[in-house]
Amino acid sequence: MRNFIINFILIALYGLSACTPSSDEVVVYCTVDQVFSEPVLRDFEEETGITVRAVFDTEETKSTGVMNRLIAEKDNTQCDLFWSGDPLRNVVLQSKGITSPYQSEQTDLIPGHFKETGHHWTGFSARARVLIYNKTRISPDSLPLSILELTHPRFKGQFTLANPLFGTTTFHIAALFTVLDKATAEQWMEGLKKNQVVIASSNGDVKKRVMNGELAFGLTDTDDAFEAKKESSEVDYVFLDQQPGGMGTLIMPNALSMMKDSPNSENGKKLMDYLLSRQTEAKLAISCAQMPLIMGTEVPDVVPSLDHIIPMKIDYGQTSEVLEQIQPWLKKWVEE
Repeated sequence: MRNFIINFILIALYGLSACTPSSDEVVVYCTVDQVFSEPVLRDFEEETGITVRAVFDTEETKSTGVMNRLIAEKDNTQCDLFWSGDPLRNVVLQSKGITSPYQSEQTDLIPGHFKETGHHWTGFSARARVLIYNKTRISPDSLPLSILELTHPRFKGQFTLANPLFGTTTFHIAALFTVLDKATAEQWMEGLKKNQVVIASSNGDVKKRVMNGELAFGLTDTDDAFEAKKESSEVDYVFLDQQPGGMGTLIMPNALSMMKDSPNSENGKKLMDYLLSRQTEAKLAISCAQMPLIMGTEVPDVVPSLDHIIPMKIDYGQTSEVLEQIQPWLKKWVEE
């Protein structure tokens, strides 16, 4: 009888330990390209001994797939930290009561515009939207100066952008709806369609189509444009709307949010502290030309500085609301 009781207790304790989150792991859901984000997470593992279990988005459903998973898991949180390629999805999750505030010591190093006042998300290492072009198809002095010029007849059938239902293209379109107003933005997008814009499956697809000369130019992110320049001397990129009085280019910081009731919250905070460091920003500048938000971070000469770029002035919270509002219209625009 005594042995039976002891065995019963041991089995019960084993069952409890199996249901208890591991003290040496952290779960992160990430929308940033795995080729760039995974090495940083592996470095964190090596330096801390904490195992990182990462869930990455696919290129085609960038940001949307992981965000929807987090929403579905709201009442049974599996994730500790959400690493997004832009703040909009973090704002959506905050509005649904899924995120938890956390103020890292590193937060003070980040400019105020790139973090949420209640600490539900904090930005770091930014990308920007740019026009990538093939020099064999179009000369630099023939390029549009503004994104609004893409509807001009002389560019008909020459350009591409990724599916606006996914990823940073959704962010870009939502920002334009915010800056231009709904009617003007809808008119512009209808103009794109009349001008025979090619809808690519992803930003990577935009890069590929321009690199191989299928199309003259396209809208993409600085990290894709940077990779294209490394791979081909025939490709370059420009920032649009940089003329005096122009609306500027969209700046997209990475954004981190702690998840409410997460299973490994303390390790999630440690990972967030690590990602918000100057060291991580320097790594991302080298690997994918992301622009540091912490002043004084050393970066390669080829990485553009935010000090020399006119940014599009947007409110990330308002843009997030617009993003949700325009989804039905965007879906119709893509499918028609």
